[in-house]
Amino acid sequence: MLKGFEEFQKVGKDGFDAYVRSFGEMNKGFQAIAAEMTDYSKKAFEDSTRVFEQLVGCKSVEQAVEIQSQYAKKAYDTYMAEMSKIGEMYVGLAKDAYKPVEAAMAKKAA
Repeated sequence: MLKGFEEFQKVGKDGFDAYVRSFGEMNKGFQAIAAEMTDYSKKAFEDSTRVFEQLVGCKSVEQAVEIQSQYAKKAYDTYMAEMSKIGEMYVGLAKDAYKPVEAAMAKKAA
């Protein structure tokens, strides 16, 4: 009976350790995503400020339309690239967070 209790306690400890490692991986992943989003937001704000300054100084409507069109295209392309990168980061986060749980399950099955 004591051996069964010790084994039950070991399984619980292994599961808790896997949970803690998984949580740590998730935390690192979310911090990386937050840093990436902060950088993107900062760059987007700087780009929009630069475009606004160009619009204020333009001499004709055609020039204003051209500046706005170029900005819209660049902003869209940058946004799509950034969202793709963030999506890949979320996939990596999920994989990294699952590894400790997967290892604990494999250890338990063996």
